[in-house]
Amino acid sequence: MKIGLIGEGAIGRYVTEKLTEIGLAPQTVLTRAGRLHQTDGGTALRVDRVADLPSDITLMVDCAGHEALTQHGAAILERGIDLVTISIGALADRQLEQGLQAAARRGAAQLHLATGAIGALDCLQAARVGGLSQVTYTGRKPPEGWRGSPAEEQVDLDALTEAAVHFKGSAREAATAYPKNANVAAAVALAGLGFDKTTAQLIADPEVTANIHEIHATGAFGSFHFRIEGTALPDNPRSSALAAMSVVSAVERRRAAITT
Repeated sequence: MKIGLIGEGAIGRYVTEKLTEIGLAPQTVLTRAGRLHQTDGGTALRVDRVADLPSDITLMVDCAGHEALTQHGAAILERGIDLVTISIGALADRQLEQGLQAAARRGAAQLHLATGAIGALDCLQAARVGGLSQVTYTGRKPPEGWRGSPAEEQVDLDALTEAAVHFKGSAREAATAYPKNANVAAAVALAGLGFDKTTAQLIADPEVTANIHEIHATGAFGSFHFRIEGTALPDNPRSSALAAMSVVSAVERRRAAITT
């Protein structure tokens, strides 16, 4: 398996380190034109166009943001290269989702969503078969975790003394308004009732130190409530450590003889 990487931020650096440890160091980095000649001492080839990716690349790993998936996703899939992405919230854009599906079919490739920041999605997918009646996602982070998001326009993050809901609406609205924070809402929506029928609420809470994700679902199967408290990557308080780990796990599963 020959791997290419998109994204050299906190998640990209973590993924590169872990993949290197298991003998799957990225061979190529797809980057912006202005960064072609930057290097951290690694030996990976750097390119700024999908057309310039080496012919032996079999898997691209997107650790960047929604913009990268929008810009490069379809071209990668059309080349017949499978793609693992953390930019799940980008699929709230119907046109992009449809375009990626069409590109994957044309290239006989697969887009894999790395959803490790939240668990229980396999249970939610199974419950969907029998019929779901309600799915609610709640995302709770310390105020610092909402810096640079629309939360700053809704509440005074510096002055909070108690938890404050700064968003409530559909998962589509959450993923669109909070592209750097609501990938989990998108993952829950795709596993369950869809973007428009999944309810999401986002909370800034000065009493917590972890990123907390909760799913509540009811349907023909019964009901369940799932909660996970995840830490952020040291380099970026907005990046989930478990999300980065899930990317590595997704790559490992692709070469495993037995997988879940």
